Amino acid sequence: MLEFQNHSWYQLLEPDQALAAIAIARAVAARLRERDRVEAAVSAAAQQTAFPQSVHWQPSDVAQGYAGLAIMCSYLDACLPDEGWDVTGHHCIELAAQAMEGQTHRPMGLFSGLSGLAFASWCLSRGGTRYRRLLAGIDEVLVPQVIAQVHHLSGQRHGVSVGQFDLISGLTGVGTYLLCRREEPGLTAALTAILSCLVELTRQELGLPCWHTPAHLVQDRTMQRYYPYGNLNCGLAHGIPGPLGLLALAQRENMMVEGMTDAINRVADWLARNRLDDTWGINWPTTVPLTLAGTVLVPTNAAAPLGSSRTAWCYGSPGVARALWLAGEALDDSGYRDLAITAMEAVYRRPLAERRIDSPTFCHGVAGLLQVTLRFARDTGRALFIEAARSLSAQILSLYDPDSLLGYCNLESGGRPIDQPGFLDGAAGVALVLLAAATNVEPSWDRLFLLQ
Repeated sequence: MLEFQNHSWYQLLEPDQALAAIAIARAVAARLRERDRVEAAVSAAAQQTAFPQSVHWQPSDVAQGYAGLAIMCSYLDACLPDEGWDVTGHHCIELAAQAMEGQTHRPMGLFSGLSGLAFASWCLSRGGTRYRRLLAGIDEVLVPQVIAQVHHLSGQRHGVSVGQFDLISGLTGVGTYLLCRREEPGLTAALTAILSCLVELTRQELGLPCWHTPAHLVQDRTMQRYYPYGNLNCGLAHGIPGPLGLLALAQRENMMVEGMTDAINRVADWLARNRLDDTWGINWPTTVPLTLAGTVLVPTNAAAPLGSSRTAWCYGSPGVARALWLAGEALDDSGYRDLAITAMEAVYRRPLAERRIDSPTFCHGVAGLLQVTLRFARDTGRALFIEAARSLSAQILSLYDPDSLLGYCNLESGGRPIDQPGFLDGAAGVALVLLAAATNVEPSWDRLFLLQ
């Protein structure tokens, strides 16, 4: 078994594979550097997609916008200095900031809002030495929204929508940004308020976790049909693993609030109990249903209409396992760490066709699984994860199409290719993960995904 002498980041791929990964990442990034090509891809994606409400370019955003491309540029600048990526990043953050300034409504979310724009600015700031005025301006608008949302959420007694607390658009995502800047006096109070609110959200009232989502707050109509009495979300992107990951990271970094340790234990134990294992081993459902009587239904294939989840970052074992690993690290609990590793072993046993992540992209694709794998490889030094990282990298490299607009497409259901340039579901995220696997440069940007 390979063991690291220290926990520094280093190249996991074999030399030839690393060279190929860097070459392809650079080729993709070079295309994303061309604004005309990005805009052509945005127009093409709008015509290609079967989900026009979801696939839309918002320049101010991280998920699908120039803020996400700014994060890409910050990592490229670290990996490939003296190639002008800091200048390209500056152009991207300018476009993102101008777009945000022009919006009447400025949401606070990490992937589509103020905290995401701030996170991108922070990534480019070289430890806070740049973009100070921009960061101060964003924080001035963001902090009052945070306090208002905390007060609103703290007053709810009968369940919440996932968008209020999740990583993508809720308090967990904002807290993820604020944790990066926890030493800023003006931001500490906002971060503490979020952490305390999330601790309270993990408690139970009338037999239900306070973070449950009642039927009338389930926004997706299809999900309303599947879960007519409400549910509890198990995905890292939208569910309780997100708060678990943030609380664990905060505890590890000595940002403690009252009840935090108990909250981490409470959520980790809940996830351990509410698994939905399958043929290959440990897995989790997308959501756990509630019953007409207002109780939690123990997950079974019959009781969870969508079955066990895909093996992605957003939903399924990889994201949940990473949150459990962080909980184990924060509490020095080998049980949580062992559960996380066993869950990942099951992921790699699944045949490619059964993983349900055909797209090379991050959110629900191969790149997200690879980045989770890279973090486990770094933390454990186990050959299991190193071999999996190399196999997943080979899979992503095989999907590169130099004749396509950006080199990589997002694949929608049915294999429909979409020319998305964005970070979360597009070519930018793929390029960053390839660089993370092939270089010695710490991918600190994956704090965005609560992976470290």
